[in-house]
Amino acid sequence: MLRTLSTAATVLASLAATVAPAAAAPSPPWPLGKMLIDVVSANGSGCPIGTADATVSPDNKAFTVTYSAFTAQVGAGAKPLDFRKNCQLALNVDVPQGYTFAIARTDYRGFAHLERGASATQSSTYYFQGEFQTHRTRHDFTGPADGDWQRSDTIGISSLSFLPCGEQRFLNVNTELRVNGGWSDRRKTTSLLTMDSTDGNLDTVYHVAWKKC
Repeated sequence: MLRTLSTAATVLASLAATVAPAAAAPSPPWPLGKMLIDVVSANGSGCPIGTADATVSPDNKAFTVTYSAFTAQVGAGAKPLDFRKNCQLALNVDVPQGYTFAIARTDYRGFAHLERGASATQSSTYYFQGEFQTHRTRHDFTGPADGDWQRSDTIGISSLSFLPCGEQRFLNVNTELRVNGGWSDRRKTTSLLTMDSTDGNLDTVYHVAWKKC
C-alpha cells in the first residue's frame, strides 16, 4: 500500500512539472526597438555643412558616421591650412525605453597617400554631453604609403561609459586629421590623409554595448 501511494505521488509530481507554466524567456541583450540617430551640429574644417551623416545598422548593434569632405594634405596644390582638418559632431541618439548604451569599439577607416619622409596622424575623442570621462585615441602613419587603412579601438568592459538611464544627452565626437610633409619634396608631390567615404566603404563604425536600465 505504501509503495502504491509513493508511486502515485511520483506520477502526480511529474504531471505537475509538465503543466507548470514555462519560465519567462530572458530579455534580449539589445533592444528590439530601433535606435535612432541624428547629426545635430557639425563644426570644423573637416565637415562643412551637409558633408557628415550618421546611420544605425539594421541589427541595432552599431552606427556609422560618414564624411564626404574630410581630407588633410600638404604639398603641391595644397593650401597652407590644409595640413590639419577637424570635425566636431554633436549626435542626438534616441534609444528604446528601458535601455542605455556605451561605445564598445570603434573602427576608423580612410585612405592615405604619404610620400617618403611624410607622416600623418588621426586622433579622436568622444564623450556624452556634460560628462568628464572622455575616450581618446590616436593613430600614426608614416610614408611611403598609398592605400586604404583601418584602425580599431576596443574599450574594456570595466571602462565602458554608459549614458545615464533616462537622460537625453548628445554624444560629442571630435576627430582630427593632420599631415606633416617632413623631408618629402612638397614642391612636386602631395601627401594626404582622408576619411572621405563617397562609396560607403570608408565609414567610421561605432559598435554599441547595450545595458538594461
